[in-house]
Formats: sequence, C-alpha cells, structure tokens
Amino acid sequence: MTLNPWGLIIGAVSLLAIGFGHVWVIKGEYHFGTKIWPIPLILGVGFIVASLLVESVIWSAVFAVNGTALLWGIGELFHQRKRVEKGWYPKKPEKSDSK
Repeated sequence: MTLNPWGLIIGAVSLLAIGFGHVWVIKGEYHFGTKIWPIPLILGVGFIVASLLVESVIWSAVFAVNGTALLWGIGELFHQRKRVEKGWYPKKPEKSDSK
C-alpha cells in the first residue's frame, strides 16, 4: 500500500490560504478600506484561470484554492467594514493636521 500525500498537501495549502485571507481582509480594510477589492478580484480570477491552464492536478488545485479564497475574501472585506462599524474591530484613526 502506498500513501498519497497530495490530499494533505492540498489541505495545508487550503489552511494557509484561509489564514492569509483573514489577515489580508482585516489589515487591508484597516489600512485601505474597501477600495482595494479589485486587487483580490484580479488575483483570484488569475489564479482560477491558471488552474484551468496547468496540466498538473496538484498545481491546478493549489491555484483554484487560492483563487477562490481571494474571491471569497472580497465579500469578507465588505463584511469587515460592517464589523468595524459595530466596534468589533478597531477603526483606523483619522490623520490630524495639527502640526
């Protein structure tokens, strides 16, 4: 019996993509607001297109997982704005012009 490690590898990639997604959504909304949503859109679609073009099933899965995580993050970015408004996360302080 041979063991197939690819399921574990794709699972680890998924875990990392989700973890990174949490970070970029929170930090991205804090520093830039929701106006950054086109960046994950372009990257996500690019990863999904790449997943369709590569021959390797493993790389296809890695690209697809990352692409869908980025696209999911767009919705979470807008939800994050609502969470900040509710006070669940800190709001970036306004710059003061008092010099």
